[in-house]
Amino acid sequence: MERPFPTVAVVGLGTMGAGVAVAVARSGRRVIGVEAGPTQAVRALARIEASTARAVARERLTAEERTALLALIEVGDDLAAAAQADLVIEEVPEDLELKRGLFAELDRICPPETVLATGTTALSVTRIAAATARPERVLGVHFFNPVHSMKLVEVVRTVLTSPQAAEQVAELARDLGKEPVAAGDRAGFIANGLLFAYLNQAAAMFESRYATREDIDAAMRLGCGLPMGPLALLDLIGVDTARTVLEAMYEQSKDRLHAPAPILGQLVAAGLLGRKSGRGFYAYEAPGSSTPVAEEAAAAEARPAGREVRTVGVCGSGTMATGIVEVFAKAGLPVLLAARSQEKAERAKDRLAKSLERSVAKGRLTEQARDAALALVTPTGDHQDLADVDLVVEAVAEDLAVKRELFTALDGIAKPGAVLATTTSSLPVISCATATSRPQDVIGMHFFNPAPAMKLVEVVSTVLTAEDVTATVLELCAKVRKHPVECGDRAGFIVNALLFPYLNDAVRMLEEHYATVDDIDTAMKLGCGYPMGPFELLDVVGLDVSLTIEKVLHQEFREPGLAAAPLLEHLVAAGCLGRKTGRGFRDHARR
Repeated sequence: MERPFPTVAVVGLGTMGAGVAVAVARSGRRVIGVEAGPTQAVRALARIEASTARAVARERLTAEERTALLALIEVGDDLAAAAQADLVIEEVPEDLELKRGLFAELDRICPPETVLATGTTALSVTRIAAATARPERVLGVHFFNPVHSMKLVEVVRTVLTSPQAAEQVAELARDLGKEPVAAGDRAGFIANGLLFAYLNQAAAMFESRYATREDIDAAMRLGCGLPMGPLALLDLIGVDTARTVLEAMYEQSKDRLHAPAPILGQLVAAGLLGRKSGRGFYAYEAPGSSTPVAEEAAAAEARPAGREVRTVGVCGSGTMATGIVEVFAKAGLPVLLAARSQEKAERAKDRLAKSLERSVAKGRLTEQARDAALALVTPTGDHQDLADVDLVVEAVAEDLAVKRELFTALDGIAKPGAVLATTTSSLPVISCATATSRPQDVIGMHFFNPAPAMKLVEVVSTVLTAEDVTATVLELCAKVRKHPVECGDRAGFIVNALLFPYLNDAVRMLEEHYATVDDIDTAMKLGCGYPMGPFELLDVVGLDVSLTIEKVLHQEFREPGLAAAPLLEHLVAAGCLGRKTGRGFRDHARR
């Protein structure tokens, strides 16, 4: 089959347009670049020459390839030159009337068979297409920045776009070494539609002073494996750009979760746009710099010293409990592993021994360190043995009645001054605390699975938690080489409160037949650098677990947009819970 679009025009050669022009020329196609005036055209050509020179220096191109590539690109300021192209890609600023005016002019200039594509990230492709007499040959082609390294291209069809035009553009994207995904015309498309709602909630979380910017960013990097924290990412994208995208999303969805957090408007009004202005959520060395600078912190109240922790007890015998025992033992702390029976405790220690043995086999642990850690672990089937430990960590089933019963028992066993911690990921810590006569000694200590590998611990203080108890857990996290983040006792804490609404939005996107499971997963992995797509992650976590957390979040915040997607409820009712049952959003039994 003949390659589509042998000649491509790119109108608007800023950072994105120049990147698209180079990517197209690298495929051997002729490129006609169009800028707004002679001065801008000279600057655009210089930008392309500089970027390709850097590619040679970094050995992404040879000098010969660069010469051949530059020979394929012509840059001018006459829009009429676009009439020679088979495809015109528009990359001008995100202004609807500007784009509509440009498309009306392109429609007049270009032959009827020319395909016109907009690079918009948030505006309505349909409204842009309506400015022409050829809406069937108008579509969106959303590249991601930087174009040379980002593999994703969203091919956005309106209700009038011809399937042939969409497939030709998808074929072009594949020929450029990109991965095209099909999307319909709605604000944000796939990647930004899911990403910006999450970023907005992170901004609102910071604005409410629920957690610091550093803790929010660290929580999402370390708890979810994301390449950047949400507030640092907002600074990179541009606070003004994010607000524009969210306004477009809200205008279309009327979902309050898409309404830009007030702090975004305040930052924009103050000219604090992120990296490009030198300050946003963080301050940077200079405008355009990626290096944040330390800011003078407000004088914090002196935190009291923590209590001494020499011995630890862990209640539970499951995966999480065993992992937490391993963390403490490898840090040199004597640990009582308390299960419901001696047999269960012994089996849990056996699993711990196998885990440590795997670490030795992989060269992560010496045999001496393995033996030392195992020697520090004492299995017991009697909770009375916890009477002398300094801190008890509860890691039993995620059932409030079960946890409260255990905390009531621990209240009668643990010595005065012992810290009692729960690892709950979704239940109120205060409900565990009020099952005791010492709620000031109770705190949340939310490890992430697998506990030995995951660096994050959410330290959750209730309204009754004593300050020295919080200090104790923060100091203990440092001792066991974990990264603690502090937050208050509300549903989801930091990570789940930001993660699960994003997952729920992905399910809604699927149930509305907007995009496929594979395209949504691909968009988030390639477009946002996520380690897993939302449906991959849902199948790993378990759809039943995810549904429970969604319901807890909705019950806590009473926000309509947080209600669990009906499709998620239906799959759980059908017993399709993900990998553990062999079927969830994908069929794992056949793999």
